[in-house]
Amino acid sequence: MPRTLNNCPAPAKLNLFLHVTGRRADGYHLLQTVFQLVDFNDLLHFEVRDDDLIRRSTDIPGVPEQSDLVVRAARLLQTAIRAKSSVVAGSAYKPLGANIGIEKNLPMGGGLGGGSSDAATTLMALNHLWQGGLSREELMALGLQLGADVPFFLFGRNAFAEGIGESLQKLDTPRLWFVIIQPGVTIPTEIIFSSSELTRSTKPVKMTDFSIGTKKLFGKNDLEAVAVKQFPEVAEAIKWLGNYGDARMTGSGACVFCAFTEEHQADAALKSVPSQWKAWKAKAMQEHPLAGLL
Repeated sequence: MPRTLNNCPAPAKLNLFLHVTGRRADGYHLLQTVFQLVDFNDLLHFEVRDDDLIRRSTDIPGVPEQSDLVVRAARLLQTAIRAKSSVVAGSAYKPLGANIGIEKNLPMGGGLGGGSSDAATTLMALNHLWQGGLSREELMALGLQLGADVPFFLFGRNAFAEGIGESLQKLDTPRLWFVIIQPGVTIPTEIIFSSSELTRSTKPVKMTDFSIGTKKLFGKNDLEAVAVKQFPEVAEAIKWLGNYGDARMTGSGACVFCAFTEEHQADAALKSVPSQWKAWKAKAMQEHPLAGLL
């Protein structure tokens, strides 16, 4: 049994569009979106412990260890493996632990799904290392307890998503390059979703309606109109990046992106990004790098 898994990617996602179509009685918003995986990621490192302790070996400013989604995911997985083992084997299961190191590259509060992706990578890697035997579907059900975006990363493919983001259909997307800009602000998701100005009645679309181009992206991001009013830095980044194509915000922000059909086009745009912003180039992926673990 392997004792370590190092350099495990936790890739970013982009919302190629994001429509809010309603709101459930429990307050959760009903969405439609296309999730696009890109090769811009955090890296996680895992080492099995013989006791049942979960330890984060990396300090992340502003994120206490006990509330980190990575730590919570590991503990949730321990509980699930214990429950499944007792049913299958009929005997008490002694859970293993883990030391987890995180190299953070994805900005927090950027709409790139960094925390959710880290949690999904944790579930996949530790299920493998601990020989937990949980299926992809079982891990996705666990992931939903941690956040609405976590099941997508466990799904492992680009997807058309509905519901609160948990109803997923596989979707093949074109070979594209993206330039992603972090405008220098962090946007808490709850600020956007709780806004009285948020449109919650966009007409639902079908997956077959979706298409993607670089001059004009499909649909819109309903959250963007709220974000740009409260965070003018986002509006400024969208306006600047719009010189190269149809630029928009991903998720609830703050990162914005633009798609390119050729890498050299993305390189040219990236080279011109004003120095006050952090920016990255990322390539579209069809499959999660750890999909083979499941």
